[in-house]
Amino acid sequence: MPSVLAPPVPVLPGTATSWPLHGLAASRAIEQASLAGLPPHTLMHRAGTAVARLALAVAPHAQHIWIAAGPGNNGGDGLQAAIALQAAGKRVSVSLLAAPERLPPDARDAYERARQAGVPIEHTAVPTSACELGIDALLGLGSNRPVQGEIGAAVDALNRLEAPVLAVDLPSGLQAQTGALLGGPVVHADHTLCLLSLKPGLFTGLGRDHAGRVWLSHLGNQADAPAEAWLSGSDGLAELMPLRRHAQHKGSFGDTVVVGGATGMEGAAWLAARAALCAGAGRVYLDLLGGHAGFAGPPELMCRPGLVMSRPQDLAKSTVVCGCGGGNAVGTVLLAVLEHSARLVLDADALNTIAADASLQQQLARRHAQRLPTLLTPHPLEAARLLGCDAATVQADRFRAAAALADRLACAVLLKGSGSVCAAPGQPPQVNPTGNALLASAGTGDVLAGWAAGLWSQQPRSDVDSSAEAQVVGAGAAWLHGQAADAAQAAGRAMPLTASTLIDAMVAEATILARR
Repeated sequence: MPSVLAPPVPVLPGTATSWPLHGLAASRAIEQASLAGLPPHTLMHRAGTAVARLALAVAPHAQHIWIAAGPGNNGGDGLQAAIALQAAGKRVSVSLLAAPERLPPDARDAYERARQAGVPIEHTAVPTSACELGIDALLGLGSNRPVQGEIGAAVDALNRLEAPVLAVDLPSGLQAQTGALLGGPVVHADHTLCLLSLKPGLFTGLGRDHAGRVWLSHLGNQADAPAEAWLSGSDGLAELMPLRRHAQHKGSFGDTVVVGGATGMEGAAWLAARAALCAGAGRVYLDLLGGHAGFAGPPELMCRPGLVMSRPQDLAKSTVVCGCGGGNAVGTVLLAVLEHSARLVLDADALNTIAADASLQQQLARRHAQRLPTLLTPHPLEAARLLGCDAATVQADRFRAAAALADRLACAVLLKGSGSVCAAPGQPPQVNPTGNALLASAGTGDVLAGWAAGLWSQQPRSDVDSSAEAQVVGAGAAWLHGQAADAAQAAGRAMPLTASTLIDAMVAEATILARR
């Protein structure tokens, strides 16, 4: 094996590392730069060797390995892996779903060498016998058509295996750029080995469900390209949680005002307020739109009935989170909130109200010119209402939807969901790698909005672009929110986290992070 080729490395979500992501055009540019100056077929040799190395690592006891190879260079990578695996003593069989004479030059060379090495090559879409590992080398980076025919049959066969599946570069049937599906069947991989670059679609939309554990091999490449997006690590969050000095007091960590909780939905505002307090805000004030009669929240929270309308000067020195459980009542205070809040997190009913009112949208966009930063935290349907489309359109390209919303309203946007995307005007988006379906319970979004506000309230006012500041806060809060769920899942929890339990779990994860 060439000494230049380091072993594939795992892309671990719960660490400090932020990873650059490269879409179709940037990945093609990296590939072409990597090919320059190398002898013919060298890069494919390295790719196949990297696939073989990872196959031996993730399935060391596998005796029979089946490789489904497609008509492009992805198939050539699979053929080269077959040569290396056979040389390592494994029984290998290849299903080549292409005419050999129509393969690209590098893949044709790999085919000829595999045939000369005695690798069994069939032209059927299913394995001829049981195997202990399947390798998906069917479709590569540039695939843009629905999966069908023999390729579709091979995808189905891979998904029926009672053995782990390793995808080369990305699972066949998944769009590399967006994490949406091409149409037809899609490989459900246990592992995906990215070659040269990490593809954004593996980490958002349906990508995480189909990619399994993601690995990266640079193939000895020294070429690079500007990142189109970043996979968030905890490094940004750690900067938002500085060590506290002895002489500091509650006034050193800012005020958060929570506005929401219409009649019957007080719990949403209560959750956001408690999350802000636990995130570290010095003081948290609560303005319940349904009234404060009978309120029995934590005694640390300070109730301020009618604060928004009676004391706008308090908003001007606070971080405000508005919308959690606000119902229709939020419309009565939203203009004042937009005009006066120094920093603003908008969630839930505040977003729905803005979506239905063009004048509120204009007021929101004006905040940027006034250097008043704003963070929106929509789920896909809320984002769709703001964009005037449907949720399916948002989910088809979550990066584009988040960026379009950020540009239109001149603010940071945290588009929630699997692989939450945090965008801001003029900034590369950040994708959150943490989290799982334990978060799928009522109130967890309110916790996220409140925690973001509590983090933000502690930060000194910055001279940097206000949207960039809000993006860092949104991405950091999302990382910790998901990490709490990942830790619960790792501990064996199977049932969803209730929102109040989630706050405690986030405190525990923040404590662990602070000790690193």
